[in-house]
Amino acid sequence: MNAPLKHPRIVTFGCRLNAYESEAIRARATDAGLEGAIIFNTCAVTGEAVRQSRQAIRKARRENPHARIIVTGCAAQVEPATYADMAEVDAVLGNAEKLETASYAAFGVASTERVRVNDIMSVTETAAQFVDSFEGRARAFLQVQNGCDHRCTFCIIPFGRGNSRSVPMGAVIAEARRLVDAGFPELVLTGVDLTAYGADLPGTPKLGQLVRKILKLVPGLRRLRISSIDSIEADPALMAAIAGEERLMPHFHLSVQAGDDMILKRMKRRHLRRHTIEFCDAVRRLRPDAAFGADLIAGFPTETDEMFLNTLNLVDEGGLTYLHVFPFSPRPGTPAARMPQLPRNLVKDRAAALRAKGEMAQSAHFAALKGSEQILLVEQAGLGRTPSFAPVRFEGAAEPGSFLRVRIAGSDGKHLIGTP
Repeated sequence: MNAPLKHPRIVTFGCRLNAYESEAIRARATDAGLEGAIIFNTCAVTGEAVRQSRQAIRKARRENPHARIIVTGCAAQVEPATYADMAEVDAVLGNAEKLETASYAAFGVASTERVRVNDIMSVTETAAQFVDSFEGRARAFLQVQNGCDHRCTFCIIPFGRGNSRSVPMGAVIAEARRLVDAGFPELVLTGVDLTAYGADLPGTPKLGQLVRKILKLVPGLRRLRISSIDSIEADPALMAAIAGEERLMPHFHLSVQAGDDMILKRMKRRHLRRHTIEFCDAVRRLRPDAAFGADLIAGFPTETDEMFLNTLNLVDEGGLTYLHVFPFSPRPGTPAARMPQLPRNLVKDRAAALRAKGEMAQSAHFAALKGSEQILLVEQAGLGRTPSFAPVRFEGAAEPGSFLRVRIAGSDGKHLIGTP
């Protein structure tokens, strides 16, 4: 049996924003004096993510019979009854409630509701969380936006996160300074719909303006990254920052989802196939060392062989390197769940084909870097990342959070091999 839990343990599923918020949860729960608890910060993006969280909760209860188990996050927000009906769960908190110290201070009080999940659409502001530590990481996440105003037909996330809302620019700068002062040389801007940043703020600043402000007003920041963006909404200031700001890293993860125009239309996306290719080409002209990641869904309802081939070919035509492939998973309550579904084995086969294509693209990217000099941010003993986010193994001692210049000697398939 495991030793009794003193400080709350946080188990995180899903995106970088969840990882960021887990640190805020840890701080809030610790401030509230909560002990002996395991807090699950769940993801709702697929049915499989929900299944995995339920499985992990059951395992945690078996291994920690006396721990108090709290479930929160997007899956808890959109389907609280799923977790409230589990005998292993002591409390369920919504996405707004999980960031309030009072939620943890009141835990266990007789009058406290076991399920506290309010209407996320009623939340109109996103405050800076002022997180000072990220356990075991050389980089820190910095939330600048939350929620989404769009309604893609496959996506349940707006109902877990609410409408789009931005952290005021001054608060973002203040938190960036705090994180740099806490020893983090690299920050990653996170949000649900990052390129929607600022639309709800006075003066409607854009993401590109925020990026340039951070780099100007936080001179101690060595590296800045942007997490997933919609390329169709990249503003001129962002493109100018890509061209002129060396501290803005040349790695861009795109919310692509598909490479066929009809499927994109049925997904209710805002871009066409050519927009992804044009954006990648434009960025490469500005930053020849740029690398691109992409989210891609395999087996969307009504997808024909020809439509899938268009998505497969987009990997080469757009020069995509790091693929996050999702087999389509119908989420109850979304329009795509009511569309004609493909056989599950076909969905899995297409996902496997996309992943294989991604492995080939990554291998080609690694081969192109052989012989180059790269400056790594060391993440842990013997492992670092290039500016384009390629993982590099190296020999020798280097402290996490430090920088190391290496020459790329080759690859082991999953990592580059660097020699200092």
